[in-house]
Amino acid sequence: MRSANLRMVSDERILGDGDFVESTLKTANENMERRYRLKAAGFDLDTVAKRVAQLLELPFGDIWEKSKRPRVVMARDMVCYWGNTELGISMTTLSKKFGLSQPAISIAVRRGEKLIKSNKYTLTNN
Repeated sequence: MRSANLRMVSDERILGDGDFVESTLKTANENMERRYRLKAAGFDLDTVAKRVAQLLELPFGDIWEKSKRPRVVMARDMVCYWGNTELGISMTTLSKKFGLSQPAISIAVRRGEKLIKSNKYTLTNN
């Protein structure tokens, strides 16, 4: 490879060929950029919860209450998903905020993802 003057993208944290490593790093960079843009635009967990309340036509305060009403559970699931994936809030932090176990938050994130994707909800109004 040196004699042919070929270079490969590499990162010791990622196993795979150069194309895979490059693709993985590009995706990670895009996610970080989106996270920073959202935070710079003032997005935090309360902002996400307000957006979810708006989408589900639910009072904002209902999201934080301990309730098993289906719409409240859906709202919490969506907040957990967007909080974790879009803002990078850890599941441990979310578990403390909602008073749930970390495994319960993990399940909520998965349910939130399905709900958001099936209904084509977006976090921002764009």
